[in-house]
Amino acid sequence: MTVPEDPPAGSPLTADVPAEAAVVHDSLVAAWKDRVAKNPDATALRYFDGALSAREVDSATDALAAAFEARGTGRGDRVGVYLQNVPQYALVMLALWKLGATVLGLNPMYRRQELRRIVDDAGAVGVVCADTDVEETLGTLAGSTVRWLVSTSALDYQCRDDARVFATTDRPAPAPDGDLVALVEEFAGRRPSPVRPTRDDLAFLTYTSGTTGPPKGAMNTHGNVLGVVATCAEWTGLTDGDVVFAMAPLFHITGAVVNATLSLLTDTTLVLTGRFHPEVALEAFAAHGVTFTIGSITAYNAIHELPHAGPEHFASVKALYSGGAPIPPATVERFRERFGVYLHNGYGMTETTSAVIAVPAGRRAPVHPPSGTLSVGMPLPGLTARVVDLHGRPVPPGEQGELELSGPQVVPGYWENPEATERTMPGGRLRTGDVAVIDEEGWVYLVDRLKDQINVSGYKVWPREVEDALYEHPSVLEAAVIGEPDEYRGEVVVAYVSLKTGADATRDELIAFSRDRLAAYKCPRRIHFVADLPKTQSGKIRRAELRGTGPASPSKD
Repeated sequence: MTVPEDPPAGSPLTADVPAEAAVVHDSLVAAWKDRVAKNPDATALRYFDGALSAREVDSATDALAAAFEARGTGRGDRVGVYLQNVPQYALVMLALWKLGATVLGLNPMYRRQELRRIVDDAGAVGVVCADTDVEETLGTLAGSTVRWLVSTSALDYQCRDDARVFATTDRPAPAPDGDLVALVEEFAGRRPSPVRPTRDDLAFLTYTSGTTGPPKGAMNTHGNVLGVVATCAEWTGLTDGDVVFAMAPLFHITGAVVNATLSLLTDTTLVLTGRFHPEVALEAFAAHGVTFTIGSITAYNAIHELPHAGPEHFASVKALYSGGAPIPPATVERFRERFGVYLHNGYGMTETTSAVIAVPAGRRAPVHPPSGTLSVGMPLPGLTARVVDLHGRPVPPGEQGELELSGPQVVPGYWENPEATERTMPGGRLRTGDVAVIDEEGWVYLVDRLKDQINVSGYKVWPREVEDALYEHPSVLEAAVIGEPDEYRGEVVVAYVSLKTGADATRDELIAFSRDRLAAYKCPRRIHFVADLPKTQSGKIRRAELRGTGPASPSKD
């Protein structure tokens, strides 16, 4: 693995960026058919010791689409996929697209009302779930719009039965409407009625994490997904024969698009290992010769914590990307020093159908001198990114404001929520809520979220800057900074910190450490040590959940 060199000083990086995305297909189905025709016997999916060729996947998804159609599912219907990263997830995606139906990603960690709220809002007609969840799911969905429930076992399509992944090899009874693998066998040789989806049809209905209010369904169209797949394949240097590891959860837009769909629509192999497990993931990199993945920095940190992990596990890697949350510069450097692999930043949202800003493969991201923030990259082809003031007016390069995005990757709106659509995407321009700076060369730096700004005695503090300083301490694994009310200062800076395994640090030590790197008013006044920080399933730390929690940990002024 060659570590990317810093670009020459003053090099016009924007000259390397094509103006538009090269999208040649009318739908994801057409793109899949083209992939199969070009190399039908190439391995499309790997799951431990199991493998499926593109031809086998195509036949299986024809059969599965016919089975779903027999249960009354057709064009425009939403079907929930309530699974971990197993081959069946990819099979259901393709089967639904062949029907002109929509994949409704359901977080398998959701239970009862969390699950029911999204299913009801989407009006799902069917759900595919794990066989271990059948009983509870039936109870949760009773009286909903769901007409059928199909189950599947994570044990299928492999024989290794790794105890770290599979708690048991017992198989519960299947759902009332059948077992997925049994349906593929029953409908083998059959195809659904011919449907020709267009770029305007919905490929995914993906719900936001709800960090700023009730979850909203982003309508990711075939055109949106095709645009992201085309640009990410070009940006990351993905080529025929590459091996993509599904590190990010497939129910999240990043996993669904930049891991699963990107691999399915190119002549590459998608490697799946179920729910993320750091040791299993590390072994998969070496065993399958993984060349590319994108995942949360939380997942990379977990791999970094493994004492036996070494550069040999990443020998085949061409590019690693991290999305969900910006990476602190110190974390990138630690990973590179240990494994010889550079972690590229990427940025995207549910509303942008995943990654739309990223560091080009083979380059290192620059650091924004005023804030110390590592760039999240440059806008991908076709995307218009600009920074605007409170009135929506563009600001000059180098000045901060709200990041605004537009282009073929941005969704047309939220599912049956025109008010939220107009509020967040006026005129089709996505107001991200992220404070950013774009420099003269086009590098984008995320300062923080607008709503997370801390006001200390009239001075503005961005949590990201404080967190990045804490990350430089060798004992710190993760850090999150919030503001808490203070009678004298209005607000004070409070940090929540988790330490690396076997490491030690005191509150006073970390506060003194930050004072060597930050202005006094930016330094934490209180620090809470926690075993783990609350996160979304994509690995983004939930700062809101930290407000008002934990005992006070006062420090000396």
